[in-house]
Amino acid sequence: MANEKHTVPGAIYDARELGTPKMLILGLQHMFAMFGATVLVPTLTGLDVATTLMFAGLGTLLFHLITKGKVPAFLGSSFAYLAGYSIIAPNGEANLLPYACFAVAVSGLMYVILAAVVKAVGVKKVMKFFPPIVTGPIIISIGLILSSSAINNCTANWLVAVIAIAVVIVCNMWGKGMVKIVPILIGVVTSYLVSMVIDPASRTAVAAAVAEAKWIGIPIHFERTVFGLLSSDFDAGLLVTACFTIVPLAIATMMEHIGDICAISSTVEQDFLVEPGLHRTLMGDGLATTLASLFGAPANTTYGENTGVLALSKVFDPKVIRLAAIFAIIVSFCPKFAALINAMPTATIGGVSLVLYGMISAVGVRNVVENKVDFTNTRNVIIAALILVLSLGISTSASGAVSFGVVKLSGLAVGSIVGILLNAILPGKDYEFQSKDEGATSVNFKV
Repeated sequence: MANEKHTVPGAIYDARELGTPKMLILGLQHMFAMFGATVLVPTLTGLDVATTLMFAGLGTLLFHLITKGKVPAFLGSSFAYLAGYSIIAPNGEANLLPYACFAVAVSGLMYVILAAVVKAVGVKKVMKFFPPIVTGPIIISIGLILSSSAINNCTANWLVAVIAIAVVIVCNMWGKGMVKIVPILIGVVTSYLVSMVIDPASRTAVAAAVAEAKWIGIPIHFERTVFGLLSSDFDAGLLVTACFTIVPLAIATMMEHIGDICAISSTVEQDFLVEPGLHRTLMGDGLATTLASLFGAPANTTYGENTGVLALSKVFDPKVIRLAAIFAIIVSFCPKFAALINAMPTATIGGVSLVLYGMISAVGVRNVVENKVDFTNTRNVIIAALILVLSLGISTSASGAVSFGVVKLSGLAVGSIVGILLNAILPGKDYEFQSKDEGATSVNFKV
């Protein structure tokens, strides 16, 4: 439970023992970790940054409420729906985005339907389709796919990026006390300050952005919400088109959700698929997406960046994540502070992300190795190989996705679906969820 001390090997930190000031610093660290990617989605789509931050925070709190406050997950902006937004509002047109948002809100309800199925048939039957030979490579792929964006960000200024990486490593390896627990925050601040010193143009840009921003602002704009459609020239045809275009993407995002929850479970070494249950995590993610979309924010999703922070800090108390959510909500009302964080050097984001994404892949490797998946079994090799190659190959291809009519599936979605189908079809499947007698494809999270 959230208030219990986690006795995980190597994870000796209990947030209650750290005290309120240190918990606040940990919350800030999680907010900084999610900020870059979360604000990038509205930047690419034309959605509002302040609204995005507000509903990342509110969505996270809603998720924690539904999951009984037990899962240390932060919900930030999902990249899975970018193609859908670009089809409905190719140039980020303010009058067209609400149609896309409505469709994303409907897709969030698909999570609720799957959650009901999981609750009805039981997680054991559902997880037969997600043995470690499937979830392990998916987790590995999540980190490796994200790594390309980290490298691209690092190329903006490799010196600044390397400083961020070095500070994170030094603090995590040789730091004592809070220094060891908040290496990401220290790396971000140090790298940011160095960038301001060595790059006068960057310093000027930050000063200008902060000076232009207001101290207080309202993060919700009615005309940009789904409800704003009622007071405009409503186009029923476009609404239907948006739904047929975007709602099918939920199939992919739900598969990614299961992979993310497996990654968090492996990191914390608590089986969140059982308690509070996969049906609760699915419902929390889906309803958070629906809530955010109705008010003009991007879809929400569990964030790999914050999973990486968990792995580094060894503080797994969900209270810390809820603090990060509250900070995100507060920042959404302060455009000036948001501008300061939004002006964070690209290379700084790249440096810390490189470490965090690597941690995610490392969790996937550990998941496979510790649970003794049999790679002398040709069946397992084929499944793992196709998940990795399809996930990475499609994601790094020119299109970055596979198109089925107007529907585009990411590399991770294709790899996940193929892996799940192969595991179900190929002979030799011996996985029994929560079984002590582990087979060639089985795994149980250590608690």
